[in-house]
Amino acid sequence: MKVNLKDIKEQVIVITGASSGIGLATALMAARRGARLVLNSRDEQDLQTALGRVQSEGGQATHMVGDVADMDAMQRLAQSAVAEFGRIDTWVNNAGVSTYGRIEEVTLVDARRLFETNYWGVVNGSLAALPHLRAKGGALINIGSILSSTGYPLQGHYTASKHAVKGFTDSLRLEVEESGVPVSVTLIQPAAIDTPYPEHAGNYLGVEPKHIPPVYAPEVVADAILHCAAHPVRDVLVGGSGKLFSATEKYAPRLFDRMKEATGISGQYSDVPALDDDTLHAPRPNDGRVHGGYRGHVMQSSLYTKARLNRGKTLLGLAVIGAGMVLASRGRGGNGGRG
Repeated sequence: MKVNLKDIKEQVIVITGASSGIGLATALMAARRGARLVLNSRDEQDLQTALGRVQSEGGQATHMVGDVADMDAMQRLAQSAVAEFGRIDTWVNNAGVSTYGRIEEVTLVDARRLFETNYWGVVNGSLAALPHLRAKGGALINIGSILSSTGYPLQGHYTASKHAVKGFTDSLRLEVEESGVPVSVTLIQPAAIDTPYPEHAGNYLGVEPKHIPPVYAPEVVADAILHCAAHPVRDVLVGGSGKLFSATEKYAPRLFDRMKEATGISGQYSDVPALDDDTLHAPRPNDGRVHGGYRGHVMQSSLYTKARLNRGKTLLGLAVIGAGMVLASRGRGGNGGRG
């Protein structure tokens, strides 16, 4: 069945993990485009701040505090959205957290908590959203990672959780499409993004972890999310480095292993002392920022992602350029014949 999605300005969008990072960036961008929003997070204080920022952008919004690991909380979130705005058009499962440390050092308590958020949070949100999306059509968007298809040192449990998110999303898409309901199921796989993600993570390194470049602005992911909310897309790698990761993993996996072993461990250690707390098990108030503290260059756009999301325009542009080159070549040939 063909899936027809509304323009963003006509949509009701639910976003989990909306009090900071990619979730907050998406909420602010959607508000500026006229969407009505339902914001979710564990952190009541920062969620209230996020709500105020969204409203200051002219957005109509409500919020509900709740942990994505709690299925009852996700069902209440869905019911709240319908009660407030009458329907759900797009549901974004964005909430996530990481741990930095060797797998043998990370406690199973921390690993299980990570999976409760990253994997079961996506499952709970998806199952809460689907009955409402099935009713009138819409988009379910799950946030994975470029690590969804490869291994990575010092973030082993995070990487495993994002593999699980990809497997769940791809399998759910098959079942939804086979059932013929007008719902698109999308997996977004961001590269390294400048959000508070490293400082929110559980940390066994002894110093603050850091991203390995290239690093992209969270608005690049937000723009991709909102594109997929309005246009059915199967999956999107955000950032050209994501495409490079994917291609190298596929065609030269052992070489890629060597590269990650050589740079992936030392490159994630900063020279900044570790913070005393994290947000793995509980929120940290007054921490609702879109951007992180990455000290290197942050890329504000991704030509690869723009081309991926606008294939028709990209192909048309290439065709026009190609036709122009042919005509120019013929013109030069004709002038030479007359000269």
